[in-house]
Amino acid sequence: MLIKKKRALKIKRRVLGDGHTDYADTMYHLGMVLYLQGKIKDSEALIQDSVRILEDGGLGESTIYIRRLRYLAQIYLKSNQPAEAENAHRKILHVMEFSKGWNSLDTVIAAEDLALTLQSVGRLREAQELLQRCLDVRKSLLPEDHIQISANLLHMARVTLLSSGQLKKKDAYEAISELDKAKDLLGNSIRIAQHVVDKLKEKGILKNHRASGETEKERHAALVILLQSLDTLGLLEITKHELLESRGEHQPFLEAENVLRQCISAFKELPPEGSISKSAAVKVEYLSCLKHLSSLISDSSNRMQQSTTTTLQELNEEIKRVKIELSQSRKSKNQSSS
Repeated sequence: MLIKKKRALKIKRRVLGDGHTDYADTMYHLGMVLYLQGKIKDSEALIQDSVRILEDGGLGESTIYIRRLRYLAQIYLKSNQPAEAENAHRKILHVMEFSKGWNSLDTVIAAEDLALTLQSVGRLREAQELLQRCLDVRKSLLPEDHIQISANLLHMARVTLLSSGQLKKKDAYEAISELDKAKDLLGNSIRIAQHVVDKLKEKGILKNHRASGETEKERHAALVILLQSLDTLGLLEITKHELLESRGEHQPFLEAENVLRQCISAFKELPPEGSISKSAAVKVEYLSCLKHLSSLISDSSNRMQQSTTTTLQELNEEIKRVKIELSQSRKSKNQSSS
């Protein structure tokens, strides 16, 4: 595939010139293949040129332009170039604001992408403000139990959790207050995501049966967000415990353990033959819950009375099994892109 795309790129440049949109298309697709193969710098250069050709050709507000710029922002983040990623996301948001206004989910998604980039570089206040605006718009456009609202709440909780981490050395009471805010956000995120999962289960969706109005994307998103929210809540409970302990208040880790076990149970309730249980994205979140629970109960100084028969050894064996499955999945994906 790679050799064919390189040959096609040379032919189109010779025939069409290096400013033609068809040449830019081939350049972009070649860049995507290189990205999947881990050749980040080469991929980045090709996609940058592809985006520039569209800009020069007056297509700087097109759907294709936005898609490619968003992909380029992902590459910037992966190659540790947050400033470039931020600039790309700001360009996208500017186009969305100008063309569609804020009463559009496309604009909300662009703003959310920018907020998550700001979060990654520690600009938490700006990220919080953007995410709050995204949530307000989503609530005005979507049903109150829509999975996008659950995801928005999860993002806000993570930013608030990071904010608490910045405060804990200065003011433990203020840090705990931030944790409580994050816990409320996560509670609502979990409630909505669980509602979506239960609704789909009732309709037989989780067994790969089709139902009107529900899509594979929604099924997958609901499980990922549920697992992420539960895992984040488990970490929050651990963090809160440590803060309380620093103030001389000793409490067991039972809340954290229970939440992480709930996360694991949510995955295990999936039918093993279903496509969702085989999803790499879902398995990644399941693995994260397994690791955090294993770490929690393996600390002999904080070992708690186990409420289930699951042993530490069983957890670690399951972690190894899931790691192997994910590794095999990545190898298969890389081979298919070469």
